[in-house]
Amino acid sequence: MKVNIALLTVTDTRTLKTDKSGAILVKKISEANHNLVDRKICKDNKKDVKKFLNNWLKSKNIDVIITTGGTGLTGRDITPEAIDEIADKHIPGFGEIFRFISLGTVGTSSIQSRACAVLAKGKYIFALPGSSGGVTDAWDKILKFQLNINHKPCNFVELFPRLKEK
Repeated sequence: MKVNIALLTVTDTRTLKTDKSGAILVKKISEANHNLVDRKICKDNKKDVKKFLNNWLKSKNIDVIITTGGTGLTGRDITPEAIDEIADKHIPGFGEIFRFISLGTVGTSSIQSRACAVLAKGKYIFALPGSSGGVTDAWDKILKFQLNINHKPCNFVELFPRLKEK
């Protein structure tokens, strides 16, 4: 099953041409045979991030939103706060597993990551770090499997029809 994905890079310094982490995700989304429906870059500004996310949440064409950047500890890192304001449910296991995986890659520096995931309006939003290693770990060790309908014992995709249940 193809998953329709929107990709947002949150940055004050990169453009589509210099967005290495975004380019990695574009390639991995294509290799997994999913659809990249939209790709944007926006400044580290909570209002702008929420505007992009809310627009995509209204789209019937999008199943999953992935952000990259803005998950660190600096004053400009606001992606988790922006996502928190629109979340219906948090998926704490995503960030926990991501940091566990990162421990093997970057050691105790993984503690500085605020990578997270939520459900909002029946769609998944995954906030990944802006580093190429971070997005690679998140995709190769978590998202590649959870966005694959054939991954067992369960996966995020099989829950799509039930995400808007009341």
